[in-house]
Amino acid sequence: MSDAPVAGRIEQLLRDLAPQVLGAVARRHRDFAASEDAVQEALIAAADQWPRDGVPDNPRGWLLQVALRRMTDHIRSEIARRDREKVVADDTPIVVAPALYSEPQMDPHDTLVLLFMCCHPALSPASAIALTLRAVGGLTTGEIANAFLVPEPTMAQRISRAKQSVKASDVAFEMPEAEERAPRVASVLHVLYLVFNEGYTTSSGPSLHRTDLSNEAIRLTRLVHQLLPDDTEVAGLLALMLLTDARRAARTGVSGEIIPLDEQDRSLWDRDAIAEGVALVTGALPRGPVGEYQLQAAIAAVHDEAASADATDWPQILALYDVLKRMTDNPMIALNHAVATAMVSGPRAGLELLAPLDADERVRNHHRLYAVRAHLLERAGQPDAAIALYNAAADKTSSIPERNYLLLRAARLRDQYHSGTSISSGTAWRE
Repeated sequence: MSDAPVAGRIEQLLRDLAPQVLGAVARRHRDFAASEDAVQEALIAAADQWPRDGVPDNPRGWLLQVALRRMTDHIRSEIARRDREKVVADDTPIVVAPALYSEPQMDPHDTLVLLFMCCHPALSPASAIALTLRAVGGLTTGEIANAFLVPEPTMAQRISRAKQSVKASDVAFEMPEAEERAPRVASVLHVLYLVFNEGYTTSSGPSLHRTDLSNEAIRLTRLVHQLLPDDTEVAGLLALMLLTDARRAARTGVSGEIIPLDEQDRSLWDRDAIAEGVALVTGALPRGPVGEYQLQAAIAAVHDEAASADATDWPQILALYDVLKRMTDNPMIALNHAVATAMVSGPRAGLELLAPLDADERVRNHHRLYAVRAHLLERAGQPDAAIALYNAAADKTSSIPERNYLLLRAARLRDQYHSGTSISSGTAWRE
């Protein structure tokens, strides 16, 4: 058996266990920053030893025991008030006797408590999201930096400052009361939205999906929905995730290549997830103020309920984007609004709406702006300009499947143009 699948399974196991272990250690010791450091050391030790020695019978207990030992060392050093070098694992493997598996009591909501803790009002929204992506979502600092479109060292400093702010705030590791919970919900939902997006379309690397992240985002959102069943935006976000993730099996071919929405085999879509998502958003919309996640879920539902690409109700999608665009200044929403406009009123109308985004620092150099403009130019019958922009978009993405798709699109368009073949006018691939 290859070592790669084993390493992959161990990596996924560690990602699943990390927030559970961190929650238990932080709840016992009430020191988030030190607990996070201790758990990271335990994870490093496991990543080194488990592929060689095998996964222990109680992997969570193993991680807890090692993390608690690290915390004991930290506490002793604090009590002694002396500087110590950071504990470094020696060459002797860590042996945890089965009899020592006296785990702290595990609360099934530890991960959710950790999520709210990371979104404490003492943190700025950007810092809260970054810290939660790191501690709960399991993203690397580089992945988080890509999500925020900032350099990796900047993000590393932001996460470090956020951990220190949580420590200084002396926040208790417990579920906040209802009145304190409300201001954190928006940050929590934004965090889960970003974690899902990173899993559904990875920002870098060889794979389009990281199902561990998207599945974790859905799981955590279900927990929040159970906690706040009357919050319509929580229901909207869960619906959006389910309706989007339902298409995952059809988004890539046998070699991992991207298949755009209008070319997907809809029989591969997860009908149970679609039914659940439609029920959630249908139930949420009449019950309270309509928010961004509900509107995005409604758009996803229109796509998912269409029997074919040609049957898609683009005027309804455009109407929903009109409302959504007035509600938020998110440039990606503006980008999708331009695509929907093009599908209803033609590519020229869509291209006109892209012009203001050239002055938006958040998106002006993003590969999606280049890719959407290329797509609309292709539909408008300007192949040379479209080819140049597809190639430019490919240069700007760190995702190998996206880069390959964009380069292939440019190559096919070049071949069609020079051979005189009519150019496809399919819908935007990223929708």
